[in-house]
Amino acid sequence: MDWETVSFVFSSRLRLKILLKLSKSKNTPKQLSISLKQPMSHVSKALKQLNERQLVECLTPSRRKGRLYDITQSGSKVLDEIGKIGRE
Repeated sequence: MDWETVSFVFSSRLRLKILLKLSKSKNTPKQLSISLKQPMSHVSKALKQLNERQLVECLTPSRRKGRLYDITQSGSKVLDEIGKIGRE
């Protein structure tokens, strides 16, 4: 397990909430912004950071608006580890 990545997600409430949301269903940045009650700029920045670490992926990269994001297998593994930390 890449503990640096686990710590990276765990250290940001927004990054963690985005991963949790995407683990339940695919979403656009706008949907995430509305449901998490966060400014679009914050959600976009967090998605970019998560994408750079290959924890989420953009399913529609050629679109300018309405890009659809999903969690990756690596993102799911990080969530599992964070869940274990929370139970200890």
